[in-house]
Amino acid sequence: MLNKQSSFIIILLLGFIASSCGTIRSTETMRTLDTGMASWYGPDFHGKLTANGETYNMNDMTAAHRSLPFNTVLKVTNLENGKSIVVRINDRGPYVGNRIIDLSREAARKIDMENSGVAEVRLELVEEGDRPVTRASARSTERFTVQLASYNSQREAKAASDNIRGTRVETVKIGDQTVYRVYYGTYRSESDARTVQQRLSRNGHDGFVKQIEL
Repeated sequence: MLNKQSSFIIILLLGFIASSCGTIRSTETMRTLDTGMASWYGPDFHGKLTANGETYNMNDMTAAHRSLPFNTVLKVTNLENGKSIVVRINDRGPYVGNRIIDLSREAARKIDMENSGVAEVRLELVEEGDRPVTRASARSTERFTVQLASYNSQREAKAASDNIRGTRVETVKIGDQTVYRVYYGTYRSESDARTVQQRLSRNGHDGFVKQIEL
């Protein structure tokens, strides 16, 4: 049985073959997730860590999306010239205007948008990644929170939450185990959540920022 990495390599090879004629043919009907403006990012980020912990390589066929699960594989079509490529989500962004995806430089080259910098594209789902793709995650909706604690007991979690005004307890399933996490606030940007997390830390409440899973 092929693992996810092997499956992605095969998908990429098919994409490279199809890119020469500008289209990707599939025997399956792929699900359109979104249409909007794409951009690309390159040298300034090359060699740095991506949001999922990989090292960014601008010559790989990867992309950043605000909220799609990591390792989601997308077909991206440049609607200005009909050229398509296949990319894997391994980073977060873009955070400029209403752009819906940030492509690697190599991906941008293959659909002829490197020089223009931006292009109108269509995103279609090829393969789901670490989590199922939902309506919310497909539409670039993202929220952040501060996690302060995690308990196996709901009673303990509630007791901790009662001591910190503004917190809430959420039930989370991890395999066969149920845990109860204490969260503080909901924020539109990671920087806003980070500011609050630092304030809480100064007041003796250690925690960390996490993206809410949609």
